[in-house]
Amino acid sequence: MPSRNGYFKDPKGYRWAFGIAAVETEDIRQLSTLPGLSDDSCAVGLLRVEEQQVPITTTTVHRRQYRTDRDSVIPIHEMIRKLESQGVVSKARSPFNSPIWPVRKSSGEWRLTVDYRALNEVTPPLSAAVPDMLELQYELESKAAKWYATIDIANAFFSIPLAAECRAQFAFTWKGVQYTWNRLPQGWKHSPTICYGLIQTTLEKGEAPEHLQYIDDIIVWGNTAGEVFEKGEKIIQILLKAGFAIKRSKVKGPAQEIQFLGVKWQDGRRQIPTEVINKITAMSPPTSKKETQAFLGAIGFWRMHIPEYSQIVSPLYLVTCKKNDFHWGPEQQQAFAQIKQEIAHAVALGPVRTGPDVKNVLYSAAGNNGLSWSLWQKVPGETRGRPLGFWSRSYRGSKANYTPTEKEILAAYEGLQAASEVIGTETQLLLAPRLPVLGWMFKGNVPSTHHATDTTWSKWIALITQRARIGNPNRPGILEIITNWPEGETFGLSSEEEEEQVTRAEEAPPYNELPETERQYALFTDGSCRIVSANQKWKAAVWSPTRRVAQATEGQGGSSQVAELKAIQLALDIAEREKWPRLYLYTDSWMVANALWGWLNRWKKANWQRRGKPIWAAEIWQDIAARVEKLTVKVRHVDAHVSKSQANEEHHNNEQVDKAAKVKVSQVDLDWQHKGEVFLARWAHDVSGHQGRDATYQ
Repeated sequence: MPSRNGYFKDPKGYRWAFGIAAVETEDIRQLSTLPGLSDDSCAVGLLRVEEQQVPITTTTVHRRQYRTDRDSVIPIHEMIRKLESQGVVSKARSPFNSPIWPVRKSSGEWRLTVDYRALNEVTPPLSAAVPDMLELQYELESKAAKWYATIDIANAFFSIPLAAECRAQFAFTWKGVQYTWNRLPQGWKHSPTICYGLIQTTLEKGEAPEHLQYIDDIIVWGNTAGEVFEKGEKIIQILLKAGFAIKRSKVKGPAQEIQFLGVKWQDGRRQIPTEVINKITAMSPPTSKKETQAFLGAIGFWRMHIPEYSQIVSPLYLVTCKKNDFHWGPEQQQAFAQIKQEIAHAVALGPVRTGPDVKNVLYSAAGNNGLSWSLWQKVPGETRGRPLGFWSRSYRGSKANYTPTEKEILAAYEGLQAASEVIGTETQLLLAPRLPVLGWMFKGNVPSTHHATDTTWSKWIALITQRARIGNPNRPGILEIITNWPEGETFGLSSEEEEEQVTRAEEAPPYNELPETERQYALFTDGSCRIVSANQKWKAAVWSPTRRVAQATEGQGGSSQVAELKAIQLALDIAEREKWPRLYLYTDSWMVANALWGWLNRWKKANWQRRGKPIWAAEIWQDIAARVEKLTVKVRHVDAHVSKSQANEEHHNNEQVDKAAKVKVSQVDLDWQHKGEVFLARWAHDVSGHQGRDATYQ
């Protein structure tokens, strides 16, 4: 007989739900039974750290209180009294003022937030940031765990003390009395960043077991309930000892099915929670632009579960355009009904599996209305593969005018980028485009009948061919398979596309594959441009991985592109001065990589002109061209957009030079022969907001 909650209990004590594996056993000890957890719904801790110095605006912001929801008045009044008794807020007199903005939680309770939008606009920036939610989901998906547990810190922002001199800017007024926050407020732009960094530091100092953290939400996993319980218990002990409060009701697991970041997790698969599906499918057709936007916001988070999502909802986006009047017609109603049906039948994604027997297949296609691609995995013994994600988007701007071949290449290119975020860049991938594009990518000439720019073509070619070269000849990074060719159409390559292949300039190997004896000749380069005191200023930097030292140069005017070239010149200066036999250049600039791979020779033959006009920055390019003729230079493009979990030594070195090129440095005479301690110490101090490493760890 089913129990009241709809589960079935078997003779071994397992509870079952239809279509779901055993959820949990009744005799498994739950983390919610641990001592020290709070049963107070208003529990607030106090982190045992120094009062935090946060960015202070130099512009006074004063906004009057506007009308609030009548239902929120009594709960908010009681909440303010409670927070005042806990020392979280106190009465104040301040020239600043921001209006209260009560937010109703899904549970029906109210959250006290303040509308700090005006204050946020004039608040100085912080260099640190919270992790990307999608990257965390990819990482958790790769664990393929059997058991999970989650921990949600109670009122984490309100647990972090503020320095007295930073409090006045957060003032608000309630019932004619002005208050301000003594702790970190909700609604302020830097609160998530500061909170995330302090919790992360607390867990690091306490040597917490493996976990994932998104601001104040934490998840642990493992293959057994006991393993997960031990991990969760250790983390809870660390947090409680540090001064945080944890509500008993906000600790879940160990369980085989759990929610984290709004997603249901089971066996490493992420699914749309049943309550979310029910809420979306119960929605009535929108009657205004605002309601349509709210509906799109509710379903947009789950777009990776829906094949061809963008094409399905495109009629709904039409009615939200400012230039269009709201008109809900048959086309919108059909799209509304279809996307709700797709949500109701959405498949689970993952888990991400690894190993030589795992096949990763990327299907890509370009339709009349946009691009779509999907990533699948299959292992021996499976009759069908498992989806890892579906992506789609409409054509933007001039891309709608691309030729059919260009659109297919664009779909493969963007699909490859999306797939790399999920499975990494070192994994073999079977590419299944609707048209055969991979072989064509190894040809050096761009066809005369094309709409995309030469730069765009070079970008496509560089990424796809570089990805294809990963691995060994028997197992390259990309293999192309052709499936589901459309009927009734003639697909093939033009005579120009069938011309003899052109050999491309030799590339540098990945840094981690570079022999130890050769790494002394490797340099990472980058450049940036910024406005300082109303003046445009560029900065170029070079990073040596073996010496762990950066060298930089800067000047007035210019642009980021100029800075990229100056960085190449700086690298050549070092190689020439030290009489290196060769130079390995690593850059995240496609412009630099493409130029050194082949553009320089073309420009030189064309007398440094392109289409009858002088090329941009011709003098700098001529200098570089003359110098690379005398020195063997090998170049590799480094992908700058890689998640932390998938980043390797090459990406970490690229991050070092990126930071060195962007951060303002005092005028220090850097000696390349030394370690550059002064430069790196000042750089680290600057990027941490002058609070040290632990304050803004990314």
